[in-house]
Amino acid sequence: MIIVTGGAGFIGSNIIAALEKQGYKDIVVADWLGCGDKWKNIAKRELAAVVAPEELFPFLAAHRDEITAVVHMGAISATTEKDVDLIIRSNFQLSWDLWCFCRDYRKQFIYASSAATYGDGSLGFEDRGDLDFVNGLRPLNPYGWSKVLFDRKVAREVFEKRETPLQYAGLKFFNVYGPNEYHKGGQKSVVAHIFPAVLKGEEVKLFRSYHPDYADGQQMRDFVWVGDCVDVVLWLLKNPQTNGLFNVGSGKARSFYDLAKATWNALGLQEKIGYKDMPEELRGKYQYFTQADLRRLRGAGYEREMTSLEDGIRQYVVDYLSKEDKYV
Repeated sequence: MIIVTGGAGFIGSNIIAALEKQGYKDIVVADWLGCGDKWKNIAKRELAAVVAPEELFPFLAAHRDEITAVVHMGAISATTEKDVDLIIRSNFQLSWDLWCFCRDYRKQFIYASSAATYGDGSLGFEDRGDLDFVNGLRPLNPYGWSKVLFDRKVAREVFEKRETPLQYAGLKFFNVYGPNEYHKGGQKSVVAHIFPAVLKGEEVKLFRSYHPDYADGQQMRDFVWVGDCVDVVLWLLKNPQTNGLFNVGSGKARSFYDLAKATWNALGLQEKIGYKDMPEELRGKYQYFTQADLRRLRGAGYEREMTSLEDGIRQYVVDYLSKEDKYV
């Protein structure tokens, strides 16, 4: 049995679809579905159970002998969330409680960290997990802080040579895009945001730059296809000897202009791109450059090539966004 927290969410539901395709049968989703369309992310799946997060630990206790792995994708992922108490309960305390379960009962534990832990990038994007390095990171928002706080907790456990789960792997996802993100509102990828306008042939608007080193539209991010994120998780499940923090990105920074242009081009259209003011609350908390350093992941033995921006967007637009059924 594999538990996937946040299993009805964006990355979690893609992981579940891939697990099912690979023949896994006992898959459990731990998530809230709410009143919207989030349930559609898992509507095609055969599931052993759907468990509300507040009922998760009694479920784990009742099924501890059957469970082999916990894939922890559940989190308050909005970088604009202001309720820091909620963020800590969801992103730090829950993660620690799951760590303890996997430690005590010798389970694999794969969890989502984030590239938001790198802050403004002044310390680079090397996925070091040692205590000195993670203690030196300075995220720009409470979400990023909650993720690095847990990374620090893990680093301390490892440094002190305390008992760990059978496997522990934290994944620093960069800017993920792909199907099943439709419920995320303002936190959807730029591809999903601009696609309706592109389909109508309307000009799309990107944020202006407020950094002297970056022109409008030339802010750089590491955009990663969700399928690549899923492949890394599946590889880790099959390689339980692999532990530590790992960046998960394409390994190549691209501009938001490139992203928007690729969305137009995926439909065979010439791009129409303009610019708009960035909201005041984002201007001091904005990452102008991110790029995953993939050397640790490669060194651990992961060999599959990452999907290029153009190929990933083409797949997203043609196979999902353009279809009546947009779900994996």
